[in-house]
Amino acid sequence: SLSSRHCPWKMNQLPPKSAVASPVSESTNSRGEALDNLSMDSFWLEVENIKQSAEAEQEECSLADVKTQEEGEAEAEWLQDAGLAELLGEPAGDKDNLVLLSTLTRTQAAAVQRRLDTYSRSRRRRNKHPVRDVRDIFATSSSQDTAAEKEESSPDPLWHNLRTSNTQRKTQDYSCTVRNPGKEEVFNMDVAYSEQAAVLLKGSFLSESRKLKDGNALTRFKIPKGRLGVTRIGDLSAQDMKKIPTLALIELTALCDILGFELKRNKAAKLKTTEKRLFGVPLNTLLENDQKLLPNTKVPLLLQALLSCLEKRGLETEGILRVSGSQTRIKSLEQKLERDFYSGLFRWDDVHQNDVSGLLKRFIRELPAPLLTAEYLPAFAAVQNIPDLKQRLQALNLLILILPESNRNTLKALLEFLSKVVAREKNNKMNLWNVSTVMAPNLFMHKGLPNKIPEGKEKQLAEGAADVVRMMIHYQDLLWTVSSFLVAQVRKLNESNSRRYQFCDKRIKNLLRKIHADKDKVEKNQGEPSKVVKVHASLLLKDSLEVHLNNATRVADVLRQFQKNLCQNGWNIVNTVNLLKCNNSTECTNLLLYEVGGNIGEHCLDPDTYLLDLYHINPHAEWIIKQNPSCPRMF
Repeated sequence: SLSSRHCPWKMNQLPPKSAVASPVSESTNSRGEALDNLSMDSFWLEVENIKQSAEAEQEECSLADVKTQEEGEAEAEWLQDAGLAELLGEPAGDKDNLVLLSTLTRTQAAAVQRRLDTYSRSRRRRNKHPVRDVRDIFATSSSQDTAAEKEESSPDPLWHNLRTSNTQRKTQDYSCTVRNPGKEEVFNMDVAYSEQAAVLLKGSFLSESRKLKDGNALTRFKIPKGRLGVTRIGDLSAQDMKKIPTLALIELTALCDILGFELKRNKAAKLKTTEKRLFGVPLNTLLENDQKLLPNTKVPLLLQALLSCLEKRGLETEGILRVSGSQTRIKSLEQKLERDFYSGLFRWDDVHQNDVSGLLKRFIRELPAPLLTAEYLPAFAAVQNIPDLKQRLQALNLLILILPESNRNTLKALLEFLSKVVAREKNNKMNLWNVSTVMAPNLFMHKGLPNKIPEGKEKQLAEGAADVVRMMIHYQDLLWTVSSFLVAQVRKLNESNSRRYQFCDKRIKNLLRKIHADKDKVEKNQGEPSKVVKVHASLLLKDSLEVHLNNATRVADVLRQFQKNLCQNGWNIVNTVNLLKCNNSTECTNLLLYEVGGNIGEHCLDPDTYLLDLYHINPHAEWIIKQNPSCPRMF
């Protein structure tokens, strides 16, 4: 299981020097030769630097281990984190989350049932009050409810999902391209990863072991754009993104179940208070303080300053990140930053670049809780145990989505900088593997999380941690994508929540008739080959734009038509200053099209989204053209 192999190294458990200097020659997993010829010298040198720094401050750094829990305790925590606390017979903070049961796939529902069964057995052994049956959760309050009311108001019960087969899924295309290192592969995000894994397992498809000797040999993956386009993190509203971690946790657990791994998590760490203002301060506290100075700050200002300084003067420095700065100077600089950073008196031009990189790594290590979170650090470390590269990336994608927003945004800023370092490899002599081996100890070792390392596992765990960092750097664009199947589940969740509120109205029969009428209308619309819709742009135009949709109409076409009308037809424009940056090029426009309302909160649309298909899925949404928030304001 993952739990027996997830914990990396303690700093006082370094392998002998001969083992440190030698490349990987043997491994217990299916990627036995995946990292051969790649030196780990930089990794162990960085560990030694961290050890010396910690000893100077009488601290010890280590990586997380999962503490032993009583039987059923882990399952109870999981069900609570999955938004299913009411299944435990306890009051839920948000009862609306129960409707998510109706959105689950077969493998996801099985993962929920498995943990509920384990928890139920543990409760019976301890002779405690039995947990509520899933069917009781959806029992209607009155026996006089009509069949139609039950059908509309109650999600499909979990027990039903587990006992009935979905014939449509059996005919679903789970195409998996033949794996050729160096060639481009399809990364399917339309079908739940756990469902894909179940089909591959049933068909006994053998995953091919890959040699990953350098960045150039890493497989290239392409996300095929369906008719609804691709959704990136940041495209969904905050309201809808709050639903994603719960769904991602259930899906990750289902994927691990199919692959035969046990997903273990740490308990949330209690953060110690500090008198400092920058280093050793909880991430959320830092952001709250920064937002008082600069509203909407998503990444700590200190980290932004460190990265900016390195980007301006450090990207060309040979051995940047690897070559350690002076520990004495770094400690002195930390004290000066604590005193002068927010006043603007700190002089970055006087700081040596190796000292800045030392401050960067120190900032990450000094966070009271790991950047990858105390709860999920073991899971990130355990990704190395999944033999197949694509499935490792699927697990990483879900873990990224589970992270709190502040951690995810901060991690992305760091990974984007590390990509820039790798891009200057010819000058700074830091390739992808060098950067990964240097940064892995800083991300995976933490002073507040003790662990025990299985004897002889130091090398394997160290190499695996570095490989996880390498994947996060190299595949970050893919990892920061919200899978289409998760977006579809969010839509179902919103529809179920909306329907739930409707049934609180006394005029239940009228509402039922309206719902059926709406459904008939949608079904009728799905057969329509074309449709005329209104697109709003209130900040730009007084009137809405009528757009004729057919099967070939994309978002990019609507934006192009909008630009053309602005330029040629002299519409009554509020303000057109800086509206267009290039001539009729959607890649160069400041404008984006958003889907708002219906079964989604707000969704920034991919330029390649086919709008008639989107209309059929969400006919009650409004479409609004807005200015790209990353572009300079027009007004």
